[in-house]
Amino acid sequence: MAKVVLKNVSKVYANNVVAVNNVNIEIADKEFLILVGPSGCGKSTTLRMVAGLEELSGGEIRIDDVLVNDVPPKDRDIAMVFQNYALYPHMTVFENMAFGLKLRKYPKEEIKQRVYEAANILGIQELLNRRPKELSGGQRQRVAVGRAIVRKPKVFLFDEPLSNLDAKLRVQMRAEISKLHTRLQATMIYVTHDQLEAMTMGDRIAVMKDGYVQQIADPITLYEKPVNKFVAGFIGTPAMNFMEGTLNKKRTGIYFNEENFEIKLPDHFAPQVESHVGKEVILGIRPEDIHDKMDAANAGPDNTISATVEIIEPLGAEAYLYLTTGKSPFIARVSSHEQIEINQDIELVFNMQKAHIFDKETEKCLTN
Repeated sequence: MAKVVLKNVSKVYANNVVAVNNVNIEIADKEFLILVGPSGCGKSTTLRMVAGLEELSGGEIRIDDVLVNDVPPKDRDIAMVFQNYALYPHMTVFENMAFGLKLRKYPKEEIKQRVYEAANILGIQELLNRRPKELSGGQRQRVAVGRAIVRKPKVFLFDEPLSNLDAKLRVQMRAEISKLHTRLQATMIYVTHDQLEAMTMGDRIAVMKDGYVQQIADPITLYEKPVNKFVAGFIGTPAMNFMEGTLNKKRTGIYFNEENFEIKLPDHFAPQVESHVGKEVILGIRPEDIHDKMDAANAGPDNTISATVEIIEPLGAEAYLYLTTGKSPFIARVSSHEQIEINQDIELVFNMQKAHIFDKETEKCLTN
């Protein structure tokens, strides 16, 4: 396999539309890297430049230490799995999987061996004589992956391969692709807009927005130490709550004041936020870090607020509460053992050790 290096990679279309802006990523040999972000952030364009399907406007791409800017896609030793499967409808599954090898004039016996080996890995041996129209969406996706596997490329590229599948099948295929990476020990670059896919599959994740890479890190680091408000809000389900307010300093410490409530910041936040005392900031806290006062071991007057329940989403053992303080709407994830009703005022405890403070203007995180 091979390492892939993107250095100052940019893509500018007509009318100066910038799709990708100065992207720098180094993907290690055998690494599974996810490119994630909202629609239009440049992730698929970045992948297509690695594949050679889009020309670079600037920068360099190296695969296995070889500069490939001007190398045609067929000579880059990569295999790409597309969102729409891109199978030939008139060919059988065997013929679809074998097609790339036939073009490269591999011996018939080797082609057969590779196709059967890939079919065995993906559990589609019984489908080899069928045509694509006779397959389900999940089966077609397996065939598309199998067509990539038989090539034994240096790098696998996946462009939102699961977006056409239903939710249950997506979960199953996520697990299968992860197992495939472990089994093949391959370098893989995977594009998705689904942050849950990214968090569960990747060794590292590159979060993109407006053509820029916002942060590259392993899933836990992205979740616990986002560099800015965008990454914090994009990673995690439900999304992180954000509340605008002011930092005030008292004898007992620094407090976040939202008009309707005041809550104390952990003492170790003080050096990081000292310069923002008296200024407007944004408090970020995840729904899973807000607890019903009855369940909270660390409840106290400095981290407890009162809020009104507007919507309840029961989820079995847990429930999502949609609440408001009068100014800030937010979500809390609490246990379902208590009887809570809509329009009820309840007391909630914020685990401020897990909270984040963001600069209101730059949206950078101040407390990592």
